[in-house]
Amino acid sequence: MITARGVKLSLGGTLYDPADPMGKMFFNILATFAEFEVDLLRMRTREGMAVARAKGRLKGKQPKPTARQQTHLVQQHQSGEHTIADLAEFFSVSRATVYRVLERRQNAPAPSASGGQ
Repeated sequence: MITARGVKLSLGGTLYDPADPMGKMFFNILATFAEFEVDLLRMRTREGMAVARAKGRLKGKQPKPTARQQTHLVQQHQSGEHTIADLAEFFSVSRATVYRVLERRQNAPAPSASGGQ
């Protein structure tokens, strides 16, 4: 706690001690304004993200392996010749990323054989 450390605030020549009632009130007011500012920042951030999401500009971090590399990774895994650790080392990603790519590709809808015609 601030009081135990002997912290005091000097503003405009006035010394505020959190141990006395006036200083305690002043510190509480400062804390209230600080919390208010943080809440405003969070609110603006959420609003900005909502606008970006509505415009289709908020997509998150792109996966490290490209779509082509992901396809190659899945083919290598399906061949059964490589372990997850081998694939992670070969593509310079973590094992978790390899599992994530495999899971995404497994749950992705299969392309239609008609070619869209």
